[in-house]
Amino acid sequence: MTNDRLLNGLQHLPSGDKRLLKAFVAMAVLALALGLVCGALTGFRRAGFVPLPPGLGYKILSLHGVSIFFYWLYFIQAGLVLMLTSVYANGTGRLVGRPLAWLALGLMIAGFALSEITLTMNVPLLYDGHPKLVTGDTMIPGLFYLGYVVMSVGLFLVGTVGILTTLMPKFEGSVEPWSAVTFATVAWAGLLIVSAMAGFNVFLPPMLWAFGLGPAISDYAMKWHVLFHNMHYLPLMATVIMWYVLVETMTGVRSIFGSQFSKKVFASYLILVPPTFLYHMFLDPSLSDTVRVIGSLLSLFIAVPTVLVYLIIVSSLESYSRAQGGKGLFAWMRLLPWSNPAMTAIGLAAINLAIGGALSFVLIQERLAPLLSDTFFVPGYFHFLTLGTVTLTFIAALLYVVPGITANPVWRPRLLNKLPYVITFGLLVFGAAGVTAGYIGVPRRVFDVGYGGEAPTGWEPLMVLVGIGAIFMSVGLGVYVYALARMLLRPAGKAGQQAVALPVVSLGTGPIGRHPAWVGPLSVLVVLGAMAVFTVLGFELMQSVPLSATGGGHAHH
Repeated sequence: MTNDRLLNGLQHLPSGDKRLLKAFVAMAVLALALGLVCGALTGFRRAGFVPLPPGLGYKILSLHGVSIFFYWLYFIQAGLVLMLTSVYANGTGRLVGRPLAWLALGLMIAGFALSEITLTMNVPLLYDGHPKLVTGDTMIPGLFYLGYVVMSVGLFLVGTVGILTTLMPKFEGSVEPWSAVTFATVAWAGLLIVSAMAGFNVFLPPMLWAFGLGPAISDYAMKWHVLFHNMHYLPLMATVIMWYVLVETMTGVRSIFGSQFSKKVFASYLILVPPTFLYHMFLDPSLSDTVRVIGSLLSLFIAVPTVLVYLIIVSSLESYSRAQGGKGLFAWMRLLPWSNPAMTAIGLAAINLAIGGALSFVLIQERLAPLLSDTFFVPGYFHFLTLGTVTLTFIAALLYVVPGITANPVWRPRLLNKLPYVITFGLLVFGAAGVTAGYIGVPRRVFDVGYGGEAPTGWEPLMVLVGIGAIFMSVGLGVYVYALARMLLRPAGKAGQQAVALPVVSLGTGPIGRHPAWVGPLSVLVVLGAMAVFTVLGFELMQSVPLSATGGGHAHH
């Protein structure tokens, strides 16, 4: 049998825990839906498909960034952390400190409401809310910052509840060693607390300034870069943790390298990710050459933990599949449960991560960052990570956890199994056009790139392709949102009934023996080659990027 600990654990949680977790998921889906609508309108406006006044366009762009990059990612991470800690914390089978978790949810909902409403009432602040964008009356911007502050407090409480839930067996006398999943989830909860503290550090001073309770802000950029870096890589860590959990759930395969090695890899996130934030500051003119060099060197370590977890998962799957009779360099993959929509989602997520990761390496180059960071290169590559990797993975997780906490079946799994291909096709069109546009200097925060007919001839056609890609991305994601909403809003199924019947396989049974695993290392070599190609191409096209695309102080956001 496959490992069904995730489903069984969720089904046997107390009803109060299930209601709390369902509320976190519902808020995550709501934020995702709002971000989807605003993102689609932004892409269609860039392509010229819909007319939007510039002021309204920037408000919609701001709502898209706030809804997706903050609230969708934080609500869903909060819910998943609480689920994993309650299920995998040796025998606890419940949340510790549920009232505290309800308070956390209330604070995050209040932050969500404040952030969204204030963006419609003021000069658009974009999602980073730089104080330099604040003009006139500062009361509404102050409420905007307050939204982020109370959200950060809520996130801090979520991480605290997650850690307490995991530690409770120790307090009760259990000395069982943590599994790799438990260890990784504790690290995830800890980084949620770090992210919350970074958010508090960024947004409390401008909130006080806006309310007339503090001095003007002079060091916003540095604090923002620290938070922004954490917001980049925390969801990636969460993504590979969910891969680790879901692969075991769907196939029964555990790491061939052992639990201790997996723990060390997950621990490396805590060591390698925090000090690499310096590359976000390459556009800061005050940054010394020495710091730039250090930032470039440190940036080389960014992908190490994610690559290692990927290698653990893929190599383990390949070894077990070959032990079950899988043949050929790639034919062994046919043994995996590709009729399961969650398996398809994480399979395509891995491909999108490879594409986005290879492209992101270009922006880590100190000489290329000033030329590309304010061009459409950034959204062109970044959606491979935010939508194609992180969001697809979290949706794959929801296809398991929502039935587990509601006892409702997955809505039309055959249809859902096709959506990762639709979204990835849209991403390929969107990303190829966007990256090309960035290389030839198309700015990323200008809605009308025609410039009265004076822009280069290739700019507008590329934006049309961006809009076409956005159509496929929006349709695919929209169907997912509809499916999840149906599963959440439908009356809960009867207690004890089968929650989900997604296809699984039993690859992880019996002795594994000695079987080679080549696909993981080979795919990493392919990605490294792609990094080199994209970087060389960037340097070759450096001179074609207009000077107007090189300014600014908000690198990579």
